[in-house]
Amino acid sequence: MFAFNHPSSFILQNICDITGTVFELKENPLREQANTSVLKWFEGFNVYDKARAEKFINAGRFDIFAALSFPEADLEHLTTCLAFFLWAFSTDDLSDEGEYQSEPEKVQRGHDISCSILHDDSAPQPCYPYAGMLWSLLHRLRANEKPGMYKRFKQAFLDWSSSQVQQSLNRNLDRIPPVDEFVLMRRCTIGAALVEAMVEYSLDLDIPSFVWEDPVIIGMSQATSDIMTWPNDLCSFNKEQADGDYQNFVCVLQHAHNLDLQEAVDLLTKMITDRVQDYVKLKESLPSFGPDIDPAVYKYVHALEQFVQGCVVWYYSSPRYFPDIDPRGKPKVEIHLLPRQISSNPVGMRHGIERTTTLRLKELAMLTLGTVLVVFLAYLSLKLREWI
Repeated sequence: MFAFNHPSSFILQNICDITGTVFELKENPLREQANTSVLKWFEGFNVYDKARAEKFINAGRFDIFAALSFPEADLEHLTTCLAFFLWAFSTDDLSDEGEYQSEPEKVQRGHDISCSILHDDSAPQPCYPYAGMLWSLLHRLRANEKPGMYKRFKQAFLDWSSSQVQQSLNRNLDRIPPVDEFVLMRRCTIGAALVEAMVEYSLDLDIPSFVWEDPVIIGMSQATSDIMTWPNDLCSFNKEQADGDYQNFVCVLQHAHNLDLQEAVDLLTKMITDRVQDYVKLKESLPSFGPDIDPAVYKYVHALEQFVQGCVVWYYSSPRYFPDIDPRGKPKVEIHLLPRQISSNPVGMRHGIERTTTLRLKELAMLTLGTVLVVFLAYLSLKLREWI
């Protein structure tokens, strides 16, 4: 088993400088108004007690995230986009760092509850708070009367939620996926397709389904997904290693290529740089879809670029990832690794300590099925665009 003998620190470059050469940064002036409304909405679901809710909100700074990511949205749409962030991050934290972190069966149950309302517009609002928030979001999205966007959001939710189950199972089984599998799964676990639907929603766009089937559009989507996702793994690495969570691209690269920590960080940084150039080349070959459709496509592409840069800048701005330092505006910073947390329900790799139990046959069967499912869903999500 691969041993993660991490040093006490590593050097992190400012990825904002890399992405900022291509993607525009802009802030929505309606941030405070949207935040006031959404905080009342979030409090109504009683997701956390008061102290934990304050910590979640103050560390996340999700209002800044929404303002940077949806800079052109009006107040109604920005409010929904911010509500989307609070739902997505609180739900994601269940399996990333919360009580479901190493319990895939509980993640699966939450997934099943949420799926029960996905295709039934008349379903009552669930008492389960995470599904209750999703119910409210679906109601807002339906009110936009853009059926294509709505269908894409629902399919993206299925991919995202299923990938959360698989990622939780990987944690439970101390399994680090190979690089290719991880890239596909990470596009799902970050919710990239959900983001794309929300970008479309934020500007009230109605882009025909055949546009999403174009190979250049698909390639650009994959590139932006990676560009917004991989910096997250760099910025969240310290927080996650302290939790004993190694479902992170840095760790995957270490495991795949037998790298030390700094080598893996530098390699992932170079991969992000290369991915930005991939996007530039794809954008240069973006075809015309006709004079009636091109304006909406160009508007969407520009908005997605703004989201990507806003997302990366938020990573570097949020105490969620940098509680003790402010890396903004610095070409590089030294990150001192946080001490490992002691937990009564530890998760992640336990290198150097012999496991005292063997993996159950049921778990191995679930792992194989889950891996196949994630890869299949990533492929199917592209094909489903032909039906959407």
